[in-house]
Amino acid sequence: MLQRLYCKIPLNELITFLSFIIYNVLVHSFCRKETVSRCFKVTICIFYIKEKKNKHIVVHPAASSAVLPWFPQNLQDQADPIDFPTASIIQSHSLSKGALDKGMAQFQEMMRQQLESSIQAELEKLLDTAVAEREVSKKDFEGFKNLYHRFLQVKGPSVEWIKIQKPPEDSIQPYDKIAARGLPGNVADCLNKLVVVKLNGGLGTSMGCKGPKSLISVRNENTFLDLTVQQIEHLNKTYNTNVPLVLMNSFNTDDDTKKILQKYIHHRVKIHTFNQSRYPRVDKESLLPVATNLSMGGQNADAWYPPGHGDIYASFYNSGLLDELIAQGKEYIFVSNIDNLGATVDLHILHHLVSQPNGKRCEFIMEVTDKTRADVKGGTLIKYEGKLRLLEIAQVPKAHVDEFKSVSKFKIFNTNNLWISLAAIKRQQEKKEMDLEIIVNPKTLDGGQNVIQLETAVGAAIKCFENALGINVPRSRFLPVKTTSDLLLVMSNLYSLDAGSLTMSPKREFPTTPHVKLGSSFTKVQEYLTRFESIPDMLELDHLTVSGDVTFGKNVSLKGTVIIIANHGDRIDIPAGSMLENKIVSGNLRILDH
Repeated sequence: MLQRLYCKIPLNELITFLSFIIYNVLVHSFCRKETVSRCFKVTICIFYIKEKKNKHIVVHPAASSAVLPWFPQNLQDQADPIDFPTASIIQSHSLSKGALDKGMAQFQEMMRQQLESSIQAELEKLLDTAVAEREVSKKDFEGFKNLYHRFLQVKGPSVEWIKIQKPPEDSIQPYDKIAARGLPGNVADCLNKLVVVKLNGGLGTSMGCKGPKSLISVRNENTFLDLTVQQIEHLNKTYNTNVPLVLMNSFNTDDDTKKILQKYIHHRVKIHTFNQSRYPRVDKESLLPVATNLSMGGQNADAWYPPGHGDIYASFYNSGLLDELIAQGKEYIFVSNIDNLGATVDLHILHHLVSQPNGKRCEFIMEVTDKTRADVKGGTLIKYEGKLRLLEIAQVPKAHVDEFKSVSKFKIFNTNNLWISLAAIKRQQEKKEMDLEIIVNPKTLDGGQNVIQLETAVGAAIKCFENALGINVPRSRFLPVKTTSDLLLVMSNLYSLDAGSLTMSPKREFPTTPHVKLGSSFTKVQEYLTRFESIPDMLELDHLTVSGDVTFGKNVSLKGTVIIIANHGDRIDIPAGSMLENKIVSGNLRILDH
């Protein structure tokens, strides 16, 4: 039952309040109209009747004087007549844009405060359900609250397109120029200052596998993790050094990874792990956590997420491992995705880092490489407000997305191979100066609930470090395995394997890799493996497209452009020993045992 309330309201406050309501209804601010009703429980109706005595505001009894300070505390006892101006006075009242903007800003600030108060209360409730690791969760929540606070402050795109400038030529060095300096006689001294960090938080679900992606076999029964360990062990044995491996796990991968690490006890590699944070997913409408307690099972199975690899800085620092490595004399980390098989330790880049004078030490190097049409969504380097900065497609205004994808204007993209000063990370964390752009990642849970997760990217920190540099490296340093199409390439004779490192076969006449596109029948690793009796010879292949129910016999050779299409209900078996060069195969071709 709505109650009619009569009170004296200053005209400027009334107009400001009405602007709050109109603005929210039309623009929806940063959260939806339903959230406004939930937060404030206020309903406003204006009745424009000619007689002044009948004009009134109808207010829900639950209205809060904290939100509307000119409402009386006791609604039941208030009976003063309203001193409300006529409609003509309101219409003739001069409302400057500044006054309206101020009112809208005040309204948004009220909502921010309400949401932050609500999120604080919800997180406290979750902490009260802790069975163990309360302090770990408390630290995670502090990071989440900081990210959430910044998320509520964001207004529009994080970059103004007109301010974007081309990076200075000396800010992106060609790899050949770095390599031309040669290597020092004391390579071991350089290596002993290095730590290799692999981002190991992802699962293999996109390729139909359970558990950490790093445990998928990619070459000669070797997993991503096996190859990484072999690479570092080879360095340590060759140069008699002690380069450690650090794995940044997530709550999704930590247990399984730690179990498998037992197999490397006798390898000449010291392996450390730390966990990135665990943040709560929030409902898209209420902007409050969907979790009901701190457990990760049952109805809370999808309530948590690892907040992107930009979390490495805070998690690394909070783990205590960063200080431990600095105490051991380590100076730089080489960070990369564990599924990028081209991301090996490069001695030339390392030498460039450690050989700089102390006053001009480069604190951050991002490896970039030339963009192709397959990489148009990759982040690129720009100059923005005097700093070298990573520009991601999510930050680009819609009107400029095509321009961002242009290979002619933005010619390079980020490989996510990064070299970063440990001391600089420590300084940034202690001063709390990192302000990474927030990536809002919408998800739909199995039950249909729409949620968002707030993430950051590790490369976005380039703007926070002194003397940051990009190095344009050969494409061979970017060899990610995201799909079974990528897996087919690295399993083929296009590459040779030596001490955990893949290198392009010298028998390949062109340095570029073929374009391979396998259909949905090949998506899952196990099904993909059953469709090849052996991996085809692909040394002379330029392009391969396979769609439908297709299998390959032993010793098949593919050259030039090969397209194989099995229509629905058809099946194509490529016979053993076949050689397909610039062929299109379609229809139905089955080979049956006799």
